Amino acid sequence: MHKISFRSAILYLAAFIVVIAVAMLAVLGPERFARYYDRMMLNRINTEAAESANEAFRYSLDVNEKLNILSRCLNSQVLAESESSAATHMENENLGYDSLNGTYAFVENKQGPSDKEITEADIYDRCNEKLAHMWEIGILPGKVKELSKDSYDAVLYSAIDVLDPRNSVSVWKVSLSTGKQNADKSGRLLDAYVDAQTGQFYEFYVRTQTQWDALDPDAIVELWRTELGLVEPEEFDSSNPLLETTPYFEKYRFPCTEEAGTVVTIGFYEGINELFLKIAR
Repeated sequence: MHKISFRSAILYLAAFIVVIAVAMLAVLGPERFARYYDRMMLNRINTEAAESANEAFRYSLDVNEKLNILSRCLNSQVLAESESSAATHMENENLGYDSLNGTYAFVENKQGPSDKEITEADIYDRCNEKLAHMWEIGILPGKVKELSKDSYDAVLYSAIDVLDPRNSVSVWKVSLSTGKQNADKSGRLLDAYVDAQTGQFYEFYVRTQTQWDALDPDAIVELWRTELGLVEPEEFDSSNPLLETTPYFEKYRFPCTEEAGTVVTIGFYEGINELFLKIAR
């Protein structure tokens, strides 16, 4: 009879023990692991970062897309552009713009700014910083009087592409308070649309001492678009005098997609010395 050596017997025994252990682990392991996981997770408060309700439908848009969405939303509603504009501007129905309503909405944001946006308490200081910078680099021809909560109103709006609500832009509309409309407006900002995240000015109306002949609209729009990070404008035929209620203006088209673009106007109201940069409407 073949005798098993002591060494072989040890190896057989070890192999038998391993097989038994694997079998027991296969049978009992999942249940024990589940119990251990339950003890770790149950009766404990676990937290994780999540977007706030104010962040709904927001994702990254470049500045060209933001400008285009805001322009389309402003075209879809009627808001007084400024106290002087209400007295001097014609209705848009003669401007030849296509589809001014239906798919874009410009609504007041009742929820307030998110944690990534400028608060109402800070918007005036941020505007003052940006206005000073715009004067320093040459976008504005002169200094603008400081804004304060006592003299200005700031309302947060959301510009929304209704067909794709993720495409939205939050802006502060900053306007001279109606109670100050009879005050001296020289050197004052009258109206502006300001990006709620960056503080950049998409549009502004400001009183100045500088006359149109002394202004260089091409230089202004180039500095403004460089400051925002916009693409270079395309040629735009602005020879039609009926496009504006003032003869002093230049228009520029900033492409967004192959089909879409945003028309930006640099203009001037003589007599009241009001310089404006607006997106088409």
